[in-house]
Amino acid sequence: MSEKQGLGDTKLNEDQTKTDLENHVKPEAGDAVQRADGQSQLDGHEAPRPTRLYKRRWMIVLLFSSYSLCNSFQWIQYGIINNIFMKFYNVDAFTIDWMSMIYMLTYIPFIFPVTWLLDKKGLRVIALVATALNCAGTWIKVASVRPNLFPVTFLGQFCCSFAQVFILGMPSRIASVWFGSEEVSTACSIGVFGNQLGIAIGFLVPPILVPNVDDMDELAHHISIMFYITAGVATLLFILVVFVFQERPKLPPTQAQATARTIPPEQYSYTASILRLLRNRPFILLIITYGLNVGCFYALGTLLNRMIIDHYPGEEVNAGRIGLTIVIAGMVGSLICGIWLDKTKTYKQTTLAVYFMSLVGMIVYAATLSLGHLWVVFITAGSLGFFMTGYLPLGFEFAVELTYPESEGTSSGLLNCSAQVFGIIFTICQGKIIDHFGTLAGNIFLCVFLLIGTIMTGLIKADLRRQNANMLAKAAGPSDSPSGNLAETSIISEAKF
Repeated sequence: MSEKQGLGDTKLNEDQTKTDLENHVKPEAGDAVQRADGQSQLDGHEAPRPTRLYKRRWMIVLLFSSYSLCNSFQWIQYGIINNIFMKFYNVDAFTIDWMSMIYMLTYIPFIFPVTWLLDKKGLRVIALVATALNCAGTWIKVASVRPNLFPVTFLGQFCCSFAQVFILGMPSRIASVWFGSEEVSTACSIGVFGNQLGIAIGFLVPPILVPNVDDMDELAHHISIMFYITAGVATLLFILVVFVFQERPKLPPTQAQATARTIPPEQYSYTASILRLLRNRPFILLIITYGLNVGCFYALGTLLNRMIIDHYPGEEVNAGRIGLTIVIAGMVGSLICGIWLDKTKTYKQTTLAVYFMSLVGMIVYAATLSLGHLWVVFITAGSLGFFMTGYLPLGFEFAVELTYPESEGTSSGLLNCSAQVFGIIFTICQGKIIDHFGTLAGNIFLCVFLLIGTIMTGLIKADLRRQNANMLAKAAGPSDSPSGNLAETSIISEAKF
């Protein structure tokens, strides 16, 4: 192929990419086209737009991770001591199970209006609403510490579950808006890390703060302490978001984000975006497989206390510690997977490997749960958590790659919606199976769906659109300047606030 022909092919590819982006990408509100000084059209090419990485990006993702932690802690704070709350509020076990499942149920109808709001108003508004709702829910719970006020504590939990809708899909969006192409997966992992750490604390802390005592006044005092601590933390985080959380950096972090900012808002249709995603076959497969994997994790976490107590009576505290082990191991897995993706960009291979190991871990956990040795359960549960929980950021980042240039919030929202649906189905079904056939049958039920998910993951076509867009922008850089260095000099890699 001649040099002239090669340049012509590159030009065609760039024009096609630009056309696709104009048809599908929506910028943040108030965006304007930003160009490097001295930008010009040379040889028919457009010079790369200026990009910059701000140190403030780490503060943004850590603040998000913190309020995500505070919210996810409350998901399991009732379920892990369900016998205590059953006694205090005089309700049955299934009612307490709904204190966890309300997080899943609330997400399903509200995710689509929330992702629409994200596209219209941006990250800061979503962060403010999330922390405000979470803060309100915690203070409602403070007012519910009386045996006849279960509806009030349920209302507080509903507010917190509503806040979760504004939180779960944000890690990939924050990573894309604030972080460079070589660190987006790590940033996404840090965002997911907060959610996982909150669940871990939710397994560990409530049994310590709320001991199983018979005196109802003393029990109310212990519950009140837990609720007041949670409300204080939620209030502090709301104040920090008000004064610290920023919508986006002044300059975009990547060429992909720079291109997204140049498209007028009127060219974007939320409904059309949803329809395009639902016609994206690899993404549809990912929606199903992600829902199967994370739904299994939700069922496992909700019913863990029942499974452990069934084989190890009186080990409520260790049931919480096993849950802690699952999540802590998953946090390590999330960070390792995020760093690995940033280094290798092997999204399909890594996702498939982690999914398969989740299946293996679930089989081993199911087979060893009844052996009578708690230390074995700790090891097998930790191994399961490393892969099953470590899968969470992989699914987010793989979805962004498959759906670029669509909104990250929309793709993440669809993934999480699938997870909530499967989580409710699996929790109810596995609970009934455990009641009638025992824990082994219930865990085999989850293994079957993890096997189906593994096979479907192998069928996903790895169309890495975001990586291709960034590579194309970088490849075009040298031809945009006589010196060949404009693409390099326009990128300011690390700067002060």
